[in-house]
Amino acid sequence: MSEIDVVRQIAQQVLTIPTLTGGPDNWLWDRTLRIVRNVEHICRLPEIAGRDVAIDRFCLIGAAYFCDAGFARYADAQDPGSRLVLADVTPSDLRDFSSQVVTDRLTGSIPGPRIDKINQIINASADRDTEMIEAMVLSDARNLDDMGAVGLFNEFRRYTIHGKGVSDVLESWKRKVDYEYWPARLRESFRFESVRTLAQRRLAATEAFMSQLATENTARDLEELIIESLDPAAR
Repeated sequence: MSEIDVVRQIAQQVLTIPTLTGGPDNWLWDRTLRIVRNVEHICRLPEIAGRDVAIDRFCLIGAAYFCDAGFARYADAQDPGSRLVLADVTPSDLRDFSSQVVTDRLTGSIPGPRIDKINQIINASADRDTEMIEAMVLSDARNLDDMGAVGLFNEFRRYTIHGKGVSDVLESWKRKVDYEYWPARLRESFRFESVRTLAQRRLAATEAFMSQLATENTARDLEELIIESLDPAAR
């Protein structure tokens, strides 16, 4: 088994959380696999591939596998109240705990310098001013997972866990629109222009979905149907 396969296997063990019924909760592992795919594809973009800089692919992929590992410590199968979602954990705590997991779980499986580099990438990925290419790629890969349909899925999951409904989701979306949250995210969260453009496309798709969700939540389409049926001129 190669070293990267060992890293993947350990990450899967850490990120597959047991549920109260004994079955696996795969949400965190599934998210991690998306981030890894994002990382792999971002590295192939001409914007990155054309740079005269070497990328440590092993440590970058290792960081992608473990960047959310710290969240697993919040999900105790014996304590339903501890089963939080990623957005409930502060970014600083998440990075600290993830680094701790990397050190604890990978020591003895891969060389120490690689463990240090993985932790360095995870921590630097939160620094908007970092020039570390691996950290920049990881940051864009993680932020891209917050955009589009996948981002909405993660948001809906968070609201469902907290007992919220569709109206709460729509109100949160409205606040973000009113405060221009999404333009700020697009402007500040991406280091590579091609990834930012893709994120913008994903956001446009979610805007159409949220508009439809608002229509259905208020039964506006049903009201319009009734108005049309009562107005002969509309037939």
